[in-house]
Amino acid sequence: MSPCIKSVEKQPSTCNWSKGEGTTTTATTTMTPLPNKSQQPLPLQPSSLIFNNNKTSSSSPAGAAVAAHRLSQISHHIMASFSPPVFTADVVPQAPEDPLFGLMAAYHRDSSNLKVDLGIGAYRDDQAKPWILPVIKKADERVRNDPNFNHEYLPIAGLSEYCLAAQRLVLGTESPAIKENRVCTFQTISGTGAVHLGALFLSKFHPNQSHTKVYVSNPTWVNHHQIFGNVGWPIAIYPYFSTESKGLDIDGFLGTLKTAPEGSIILLHACAHNPTGVDPTQEQWKQIAAVIIERRHFPFFDTAYQGFASGDLARDGWAIRYFVELGLELCIAQSFAKNFGLYGQRVGAFHFVSAPGAEATGTNRRIFSQLAILQRSEISNPPAYGARIANVVLNDPELFAQWEDDLRTMSGRISDMRKGLRKRLEARGTPGKWNHITDQIGMFSFTGLTEPQVQILREKWHIYMIKNGRISLAGLNSRNLDYVAEAFDDAIRETA
Repeated sequence: MSPCIKSVEKQPSTCNWSKGEGTTTTATTTMTPLPNKSQQPLPLQPSSLIFNNNKTSSSSPAGAAVAAHRLSQISHHIMASFSPPVFTADVVPQAPEDPLFGLMAAYHRDSSNLKVDLGIGAYRDDQAKPWILPVIKKADERVRNDPNFNHEYLPIAGLSEYCLAAQRLVLGTESPAIKENRVCTFQTISGTGAVHLGALFLSKFHPNQSHTKVYVSNPTWVNHHQIFGNVGWPIAIYPYFSTESKGLDIDGFLGTLKTAPEGSIILLHACAHNPTGVDPTQEQWKQIAAVIIERRHFPFFDTAYQGFASGDLARDGWAIRYFVELGLELCIAQSFAKNFGLYGQRVGAFHFVSAPGAEATGTNRRIFSQLAILQRSEISNPPAYGARIANVVLNDPELFAQWEDDLRTMSGRISDMRKGLRKRLEARGTPGKWNHITDQIGMFSFTGLTEPQVQILREKWHIYMIKNGRISLAGLNSRNLDYVAEAFDDAIRETA
């Protein structure tokens, strides 16, 4: 019997039982309290709980209240017998609010009819509405109407057909790594889960983990810092965005890669860099790869916008495929949130591509075994529904072709918004140069607006954007472009 129960048995207690109306029998048991040096046990009062079928019963409101009071007395008495635990919840500090989701909450609280959301990274149509891709509607219907559809668990690694299709999409159907069985793939909780699984895996098996840093671009997606930091990786940064040209600082980028300790982990955005929208050219990617090979660094790609950036799946996947063709061993975190519009379904994949060689198949098998242990302890197995939808599209030639059309629709509208905003700012003579808006690519633009200007836009114009000046082009449409351009012009002139 547990110490808690023993302590209750030794306490003096009196209970009254009713044999009938007007007749009561009292039973008393003697209990000795456990000693407590810091606090005296609360004395137990004789219970007034009467079990009487005719008057007050434990099932009546009055009886229930008395019973609850009695249980509270017993609970307080038991707790008084123990010393406080080493951990108490009141030591937990308040964490800062997530800046992006906090911004979204502020936007929803704003009652202005003029408000514009340029913060959240989710596609909207020209009516500012979430857009379910037509191909996703078809695939969803097919999944739901499948006579074999069920809610059974997926394997630890996820839906196998989906994983193979995700490999082919990111690496290309003719990838030597796939043909040589050098790719290990796990279905994940979107891109965030993929980055986390990769970070966790590397923290377990990187040979020099205690002396190695993860290099991320400055700036990068804010969650990169948290994900790697949460599994113990120290973070370093490499220059990426030039505030002068509002383009890529390739010299600073390459310079840092050359001086970083040999074997560092280099986190790379495959396309549509978040938050800047600035991507290296193919020639610059070749330079980056050459330095990584020379310094024996380990590349880790994050690809969240394949097909969404340019409307061309092969073009957006070029950098990853080039690195794999060079024989580099690397990780890939893949998300289908943006390019399928499956934001809330959390569909992603983590790929580990082993180096070519005679032992590649065995290496791949061992990596799979270790990832399975990590995945099992983290999420057990991934959710099925969104992956089934993606799987239908990826493995059906007709639906795949329609998906490519949908991608061109989304990327085309984003491109139109870039052109429209630049045109309106230049027509107003807004101070500064605005060619960078159309030079950049993908969902986001790093506008160059300062934090005070962002504050003016929010407080005066009800336009919500991240304080570093990043905007989501998906929040623009034909009805608010003029308003946003006017607001930008005003905020810039007011702070000039």
